[in-house]
Amino acid sequence: MKPNCKNILQVLIMFLFSNLMNAQFLSASDTSESSVKRYKSIINANKDIVDFIEYSLVEKGLPRHLRNLALIESHFDRKITSGAGAVGVWQFMTAHANQYGLTEQNRTDLYKSTKTATVSLTSLYKKYNNWVTVVAAYNCGEGNIAKAMAAAGSSQYHIFYKYLPQETINHVKKYLNACYATGELQSVLSNYNSSRMNTVFLVNGGSRKDNSQLAETDINAGFNLNIIADELDVEVDKLLSWNPGITQELQEKGESTLYLPTDLMPDFLLRKNKILSRSIKEGNTLNTKQ
Repeated sequence: MKPNCKNILQVLIMFLFSNLMNAQFLSASDTSESSVKRYKSIINANKDIVDFIEYSLVEKGLPRHLRNLALIESHFDRKITSGAGAVGVWQFMTAHANQYGLTEQNRTDLYKSTKTATVSLTSLYKKYNNWVTVVAAYNCGEGNIAKAMAAAGSSQYHIFYKYLPQETINHVKKYLNACYATGELQSVLSNYNSSRMNTVFLVNGGSRKDNSQLAETDINAGFNLNIIADELDVEVDKLLSWNPGITQELQEKGESTLYLPTDLMPDFLLRKNKILSRSIKEGNTLNTKQ
């Protein structure tokens, strides 16, 4: 019988895919009984808060295990303030809170801060497509994630994590440990592996942009394109060449994807709040020019 090359290739691809899916690049670092008891005890002691957070997550189509982010951030303490100035159950820094319209005073408000957290987490997942990187970005910011990815030459957390702050690395470890304690670790890891497969098999499958050259993030109509160009020290025409149709999309939809060269994206993310503040002060009328 003559071998069918197409069938052989399909078998090889399926074998590779299966092995990659089953490979575990991440795991819980503390599966001790005392660790499990500690996390469960904190959850049980804050049942009303946990129930509200889980309800809010499910309402927005987010997984319940994200309640563990609040668990490791604050132990569900609404009044806690970190040494860095992060406040409340979700440990919002002032700049992070302002980015999503949460006032500094309302960071201790469980309802308002949780609603803001669901918006932030949804936005981060839309960008990174896996919860492990989302947890890391929530802790250290998109700018540090972009820098780590650029330094590692990879968008996969298990490769670029070594370029992140140690605090963030420990934060992700705590999250995985908490998910082990709540019986949700496998769901988190399956989500991460699925995202990895999309990167391995689909990223270079014909996007309208060259992913090796351009990175992407989301902006809303509050951003002035001229100010973005000024802060990044590039010509407006060059910015528009990377983002054809962005002005119309911002005007019609109020939001758009912003594409920038990979070496410029970390600068944008680090200056994002400053750019938005300047845009609000100086107005957005220049966005009408294209």
